[in-house]
Amino acid sequence: MSIVLLLAAAVGWWAWRNRDARSMRFGDVAAAVAGITAIALFRKGEAVPAIAALAGAGWWLWMRRAGAPAAARRPFASTMALAEARRVLGVPPAAGADEIRRAHRRLLARLHPDAGGSDALAAEVNAARDALLAAERR
Repeated sequence: MSIVLLLAAAVGWWAWRNRDARSMRFGDVAAAVAGITAIALFRKGEAVPAIAALAGAGWWLWMRRAGAPAAARRPFASTMALAEARRVLGVPPAAGADEIRRAHRRLLARLHPDAGGSDALAAEVNAARDALLAAERR
């Protein structure tokens, strides 16, 4: 029973950490079950199957971490140049943080997915804001 409670706590923590319980996949649950199985096998003294179960769980988590979630977080953030960010937001090179935020809010009101825009456009506007505010802080 304590293993089930531990599993439930781990899944809850994972969902809280990612702030999106819907991003949970079948493989995540399978990896958790493989980890719990590995612990049970280690307690029985069966090291080889336990190591195999841990390797499978670790492989899934490694592939999950290296896959889409990292790429989907901010697709434009690392590649957007400051000139491109200024063009996207329509601000001059001497724009301050307040002007950048106002331009961001104005554009996002029109391009947000809830207002008929798209996720890609909203992400691009957000990345432009982030790039310009980071440059402003430097």
